[in-house]
Amino acid sequence: MSKRYGNCDALNRVDLLARPGTRHGLLGPNGAGKTTLLRILLGLVRRDAGTVHLLGRDLDSTAGPIPNGVAGFVDTPSFYPYLSGRRNLALLARLDGSDNQGRDKASDALEQVGLGPQADVAVGNYSAGMRQRLGLAAALLRSPQLLLLDEPTSSLDPAGAQHVRALVRRLANDGATVVLSSHDLAEVEELCTDVTIVHRGRVVLSGTVDDLRLVAPDMVHTLRTSDDRTALMVASEQPGVKIVLTADGNLEVSADVQALDAYVIALGCAGVAVRALERCTRSLESLFFQLTGHDVGGDAARVSHDASDDPRVSPRNS
Repeated sequence: MSKRYGNCDALNRVDLLARPGTRHGLLGPNGAGKTTLLRILLGLVRRDAGTVHLLGRDLDSTAGPIPNGVAGFVDTPSFYPYLSGRRNLALLARLDGSDNQGRDKASDALEQVGLGPQADVAVGNYSAGMRQRLGLAAALLRSPQLLLLDEPTSSLDPAGAQHVRALVRRLANDGATVVLSSHDLAEVEELCTDVTIVHRGRVVLSGTVDDLRLVAPDMVHTLRTSDDRTALMVASEQPGVKIVLTADGNLEVSADVQALDAYVIALGCAGVAVRALERCTRSLESLFFQLTGHDVGGDAARVSHDASDDPRVSPRNS
């Protein structure tokens, strides 16, 4: 699928496969094309080329209605501020073709997103996080089999974000497919089963979270010990461990989990006390910055090429 605005390729031959019952994360820096992709899938924007297949149906190339069972939102959801959350949702349900069940469906959706106590409060008095949850409730009115969400926890406090993540897990466990964009790498790694990384309108890497970890760079830890000189010598004898002394006098260790465990044990055997061991980057975070933090043809292309040896991961040449 492709989409162009003037001289800018918002999406350039993007492929995305979201399997049933999965939680599929879209990662990418600002301007990568994530929101444009979701807008096309929701029938809000015309694509210039390519095909879209949703729940067994082809989506028309022009912006328009989406199949039943598909729902979601992009950007910040908007509602009538002078109506309550319940009345807003009841109106949406009626507009979407529900009979006299609109009010009951609205009440159920509000309870699911934790807005039951505020159901009859005017939306103009809602916080940004409450409006975000109301947008999710509006999507739930369609009993979605495919749920498309743009930054669903961006305006939420920790408790609200945890509630939404639990709801996403429950929907996927019940068989729905959830595709969500996020800038929170830790959230995607924790919540999603599959990840697609988008950069400059292209997919640079896609696969399950577990498979992406296999091609990700080793995690980096900051290490403080009772004897850094001996720690450096011990590291030189440990396979799979890379260690450097930084300008600020700290040790930075790059290793996978097994190699790091063996190294820490070796330090103890050598009489070196580990005073601090702090993780600097997550494995997916390292991969994300390596794929999107350099010019085309740099490290991103190299990583995509290396990943092609693993059949579980679908790399895209950036």
